[in-house]
Amino acid sequence: MKRTAIDRDRELLARIRAGDQTACDDCIREHSPGVYRLALRLMKNTAEAEDVVQEAFLSAFKGIDQFDGRSGIQTWLYRIAYNTALMRLRRRRPESLPVDELIEPEEGAAVPRALIDRCSLAQQELEKAEIRAEIRRAIAELPPRMRAVLVMRDLDELSTEATAQALGVSVEAVKTRLHRARQLLKDRLRGL
Repeated sequence: MKRTAIDRDRELLARIRAGDQTACDDCIREHSPGVYRLALRLMKNTAEAEDVVQEAFLSAFKGIDQFDGRSGIQTWLYRIAYNTALMRLRRRRPESLPVDELIEPEEGAAVPRALIDRCSLAQQELEKAEIRAEIRRAIAELPPRMRAVLVMRDLDELSTEATAQALGVSVEAVKTRLHRARQLLKDRLRGL
């Protein structure tokens, strides 16, 4: 008999509640990539995303007895990570742009090294990189609520229902936010 995701979640949950450290490791190994993708999209910073993931798993394991199992473990973890990221975003100071190492070309004007390095790429690779960067930038500019829905539905391929549970909103709210997020992306990326 094939085990379903629900059966695996129940078994994993029972092992975690019993204090099985390997169950915690299994849970992290299975769910951290998706939780990290969500955190990275929301935080736009790898170090902060890693902190969100760590905080989310710590919170989940500390509060494991409050998890009632109405949703899957992945959905529950996404909800915790989403809330953790939002709390950090609310506390965050305005972002500052990092200053690249400057070099002085022959004319004497300082130019960021990143611009010099990009000029040496093949034209086709440069165009692909620019398009990917524009897509990432457009996603990053979405409001956090729309960005979270877009990441969960389109990138992590969660169902509408699971996304709604993870975010604590209605299915209709997920559909509305996803529609608006896709429309904003389409408008921002027009002409690429």
